[in-house]
Amino acid sequence: MLCRSKNKKIVETWSEDNGNTWSPIEATSLVNNNSGIDAVTLSNGKQLLICNPIEKGRNKLSLFISDDGKTWKELLILEDQPKGEFSYPAIIQGKDGSIHITYTYNRVKIKYVHIELI
Repeated sequence: MLCRSKNKKIVETWSEDNGNTWSPIEATSLVNNNSGIDAVTLSNGKQLLICNPIEKGRNKLSLFISDDGKTWKELLILEDQPKGEFSYPAIIQGKDGSIHITYTYNRVKIKYVHIELI
């Protein structure tokens, strides 16, 4: 499980027994400013994570990919502006395999992004 924290990093905990017990929380290498995150495990076993990968502000929003849930690579920069707020992301995989992302756009609108992974 990935969680936001007040320590400028996304933190993780692991369960080997379907959530009955969890490992101690540890910081990942993913920079974050305690803003909302969301992740999904794809039908092919890879994981996608959407977050604000900066220590201050919410003016950058990126999509990361992982093969193992431990090592993450920035796959796509969704927003990167000098100022603005892109927050409260949500991500799912549709039945057709495509990726659906929503997030607030400057707290005025909801932006929707549709991605087809090859």
